[in-house]
Amino acid sequence: MNPIVTPSNPPGSPIRSEIDLDASGKHAGYLRLPHSVHRSAYGWLPIPIASIRNGTGPVVLIMAGNHGDEYEGQILVSALIREIEAAHITGQLILLPTANAPAAEAGLRTSPIDGGNLNRAFPGDPQGSPTQVIAHYIEHVLLARADYLVDLHSGGSSLLYRGNNMLAIDPRDDEEKQRLTAALRAFGLPNAYLHAENPVHAATAARRQRALSITTELGGGGTVDAALLREARQGLLHFLGAIGVLSGPLVPAAPPATTRFLRVAGARHYVYAYDNGLYEPLVELGERVVAGQPAARIHFPDTPLKEPVTCHFQSDGEVVCKRVPALVKRGDCLFHLAEEVRT
Repeated sequence: MNPIVTPSNPPGSPIRSEIDLDASGKHAGYLRLPHSVHRSAYGWLPIPIASIRNGTGPVVLIMAGNHGDEYEGQILVSALIREIEAAHITGQLILLPTANAPAAEAGLRTSPIDGGNLNRAFPGDPQGSPTQVIAHYIEHVLLARADYLVDLHSGGSSLLYRGNNMLAIDPRDDEEKQRLTAALRAFGLPNAYLHAENPVHAATAARRQRALSITTELGGGGTVDAALLREARQGLLHFLGAIGVLSGPLVPAAPPATTRFLRVAGARHYVYAYDNGLYEPLVELGERVVAGQPAARIHFPDTPLKEPVTCHFQSDGEVVCKRVPALVKRGDCLFHLAEEVRT
């Protein structure tokens, strides 16, 4: 099969889609990214994609596997592709269950092909590495069509978040604040963190393409928690119903929780290791801490008489995320905090 050039296959990108994003109904296939290697001279990398389209309404890009070791979203998006039919839709869902497919296949945060971190690769480059090409296609083809982005992340292999959380870029004006606040409340996960924009993130790519973005952080630790997955599913389906793209029996009657709003205020809310060793956390997720409070000790078993080094918090706040592996190197993130805000 040789897909023709359609709006799904713009001439500026080497990626070719097996499905026509303009077609009504439910369609699934692959984005083909040419990839010539020793074992496959004329090969391509398969990036799974589905489109469910019916009539006129909002267009929502739902993406998981931006980081390949974040499994919760991959399971959730795969289930939605199977369960949602075109009759349930007014508008369009575009679904990427494993956006950085090489990373997801390897169970790694970054691509084993080029080392690329997809959520640090936007706006991408159609002539660049595979990760840069994927980022370019997502921003300039998929997000260019979208009114909303839902980017499903979790803590992955190295981090664990407290429960289910949402992230969003600080709104630029009152109108955007009202839209964003309503969207986050409709999704209804327990916590929503506002943060400054980062130009290489998918959320900022969505903003450049005039789409409203919600990012999630669903647990993590390299595992999948069944209760958190159910809560995230309820929130996502309720959000899709609230914006009018989904109807029918799959839409829950209410969001899963009343959302608290918090802010992540840059460097002062993070604790990093400055030594190589084994880290011992001194606080638990959900604790409130104050500036100067001990956060962790780093131990040095290879130097038995060496005293451990204590790391301290730089700011007051609530512990919302912590490192999972005890083995650390200088520069590894141990904790991050957030502080509650009024909306």
